[in-house]
This record gives sequence, structure tokens and C-alpha cells, in this order.
Amino acid sequence: MDDSPMIEQNSVIPFGNLLEENELQDVIDNSNVVNFNKKEIIFRQNTRTSHIMYIKSGLVKIFKEGRNGKYIILKVALPEDFLGLLSIYGGDTHQYSVSAIQPSEICFVDINVFNSILKSNGAFSSKIIGKIANDGLFIFERLMSQSHKQLPGRIADVILYFAETIYGSESFEFPFTRRELAELAGTTKESFIRTLAEFKHDKIIDLEGSMVKINSMKIVKTLSDLG
Repeated sequence: MDDSPMIEQNSVIPFGNLLEENELQDVIDNSNVVNFNKKEIIFRQNTRTSHIMYIKSGLVKIFKEGRNGKYIILKVALPEDFLGLLSIYGGDTHQYSVSAIQPSEICFVDINVFNSILKSNGAFSSKIIGKIANDGLFIFERLMSQSHKQLPGRIADVILYFAETIYGSESFEFPFTRRELAELAGTTKESFIRTLAEFKHDKIIDLEGSMVKINSMKIVKTLSDLG
């Protein structure tokens, strides 16, 4: 095999630089890429786990389905993020749902091949364990924020999340509807819209439709810290 395709695959598979050539080839030979349209479900809560998945391109949302059709959005996943690791190694069924925010390419890897690599490659296994731990801690912090912070602090958290974690810019476009943003903040759509309008009125942010520009990162961070 030519070296170029191998390097290209290696750059896409998360932590692929830690895999031996034969391990990397096993992943490539036992995986397939599926394209998902915007809002299409990638997997649903309470379905059985069957594959290791990671994002090749696009953005997806991870959300918990509750009673009466209510949802809590736990996080947004980016390219090269794994999907469902907490569920796959914590039980037989997915504990949350995942859907595409925008057209996305998801790579499905045979779970038996992946597990075989985990057993033989300690460095790769260590990274996967770290990833599982970080995912769990992130969701824990999100739920703590929703439970203990006042509404302005939660809205500030949402703005910071997109500015710092998702886009790396103080100017960005919300990829969600107002209802979805409210689910991410753990509040109602009406309360989210009202608080966001107050941020705009106080010139903390500029807001035109879904376009956001942070005018005072210091104030947004202070609101987040004060909760």
C-alpha cells in the first residue's frame, strides 16, 4: 500500500498516531463511513451498542431524552470525537441519543477489532480511558451548572461554550434553534430568549438572528463565574 493513504487515514482516526501499522489497517478494513443529513438521528437512546463511532466531519449533538418529550442537550461533538464510549463500556445500551447538527460523516468501527487493539496497545488504551473520563467529567460539570447556577450564568456558559470550545472565536453563529439552546442551558425557550435579549440590551453581546458577537468577554466570564 502507498504511504500517502495511510498517513491520511492516520490523521483522521482519533489517536491514530499511537496505532501500529497493522492495527491501523485493521481499523480501516473493518470500518465504514455513513453520511448523515442535518437533524438525522445517528443513534437513539436505549438502543443496543454495536459499534465504535467517531466523527470524520460535521457537528453532532448529544442529548438525553426525558419524559413528556423533554430533552437535555449534554454537549456538541466535533470532528475526531468518539461517540458513545460511555455507553459502550458502561452497559449494553446507549444512555443518550446523538443527531447531526449539520451534514456529518460518521465512521463506524467493528467493536471486536477495536477491543482487540485496546488489549494489545497500552498507549492507545490509556488515551481512550482518558477520553471516557473527560466525557464523564464534562457532562457532570454541565449538569452541575444547570442545577446550581442562576439563569444569566447558564446563558453565559452557553455563549462561552460555543465561543471557546466549539468555534474558537468571539464571533460565531448558533447552530441550534432557540429551543435547542434552551435545552442546552437547562431552561425554557422563553426564559432563554428573554435573557439573551437582556445581554443584547446591555451591550454584552451583539445578536442578529443566530449571529453572535461578544462585546465583553470579561463580563460574560464574570457572569459564568458568579453563576
